[in-house]
Amino acid sequence: MAKTATRSPYTCTECGWTSAKWVGRCGECQTWGSVVEVGAPKLAAVASSVPVSKAVPIGQVSAEAAARALTGVAELDRVLGAGVVPGAVLLLAGEPGVGKSTLLLEVAARWAKAGRRTLYVTGEESAAQVRLRAGRTNALADELYLAAENDLGTVLGHIEEVAPSLMVLDSVQTIGTAEADGSPGGVTQVREVTGALVRVAKRRGMAVIIVGHVTKDGAIAGPRLLEHLVDVVLAFEGDRHSGFRMVRATKNRFGPADEVGCFEMGEQGIVEVPDPSGLFTSRHAEPVAGTCIAVTMEGRRPLLAELQALVATSPLPQPRRTMHGVDSGRLAMVLAVLERRCRIKLYDRDVYLSTVGGAKVADPSADLAAAIAIASAAGNTAVPARMVAIGEVGLAGELRQVPGTDRRLAEAARLGFTEAVVPAETRSPEEGGMTVRHGLLVHTAATLEQALDAVGVLPRRGGGPPLREVGQQ
Repeated sequence: MAKTATRSPYTCTECGWTSAKWVGRCGECQTWGSVVEVGAPKLAAVASSVPVSKAVPIGQVSAEAAARALTGVAELDRVLGAGVVPGAVLLLAGEPGVGKSTLLLEVAARWAKAGRRTLYVTGEESAAQVRLRAGRTNALADELYLAAENDLGTVLGHIEEVAPSLMVLDSVQTIGTAEADGSPGGVTQVREVTGALVRVAKRRGMAVIIVGHVTKDGAIAGPRLLEHLVDVVLAFEGDRHSGFRMVRATKNRFGPADEVGCFEMGEQGIVEVPDPSGLFTSRHAEPVAGTCIAVTMEGRRPLLAELQALVATSPLPQPRRTMHGVDSGRLAMVLAVLERRCRIKLYDRDVYLSTVGGAKVADPSADLAAAIAIASAAGNTAVPARMVAIGEVGLAGELRQVPGTDRRLAEAARLGFTEAVVPAETRSPEEGGMTVRHGLLVHTAATLEQALDAVGVLPRRGGGPPLREVGQQ
């Protein structure tokens, strides 16, 4: 009889799919390079061992060892939840050229200027290139140590020699180790490098910030296990045609996971923007038709965004529908509701809708502002200059409540706005009126038609002009 050789199965490190032979691409999750050979588990052969440190009641564990330390960058501290916890491992991912290295070099410099030793390890640049950028952005400090390495063992040796309280690694895809198979940046290499850094960070109480690459789809490159190993996952977002940048927490074991920090990239490096609403609004000497201010929420942070609309007679059989910074599906829905429920004819007109400053608005609360801007442009009527609109528009023409209305109104009042249009508390068509909240004169409306009437941009039933003409407040 022929002997049958027993071979260990192959499994996917991403989803756990198994195969009798090695393949380059997982047959379940379609991930390349994630199928590895593993041995059969032998749990019965594992013997118990004496623990090095005994388990203690949770009340006897000292909380002082986890006291937070501020990085010196207020917007980043806001995202992290009032600073970095010692021993925490952070992963910062973003597209190429968005400014990840510039931001973390600034963080390392401010950490070092506070008298705390910092180690910056770069695997993508030489030490001279990093020094050149540090001189340009004024990120030089005596306690900031710099090393250019690509080997994990050498990086761990630098940690033992320098003994920093914060280490920045740029980036994890460029570091490799001979103890793992594959080339640097592969699934196995990234997993082993990250696991080693997590272990040394917990043992020494050293905070570690790792830079991660992203794929063409915007996902973090490497195994999904990478995001599970680290304590905090930060996404660095921004449009290359705009200097505005945003750090968003998608995972945070020590703080809120829905907070954002705002920055602006300039010639002198990256600068914090504590009040970014001014970047997305414009100043007009007189009221202009086709503009309305929306108050969106980025995480737990209210931001003002100006929506501008232009409606023109179209010579084409299929009028244009052009948008920038807003979702095309929501624009089509708003146009349909305006035409069907509010008697505003738009089927033979070109409609253009855009945000100011390159803002990207995905919050449904901007539906009402978009509808008001389009109605204002269609009737050549002006919206009051210091008015904001908050609300989601339904297909039946009703206005729906959105979360955080009070916080949005408080932010609008802080920035000097005096009026607001919000959905009514009830769904009765007759409900509507005016109240005062946070110092704002608030118009409540149950339907989109009532909201347009309150603003003064609703066409009259007889086909006459709207109630508010251009130039009137």
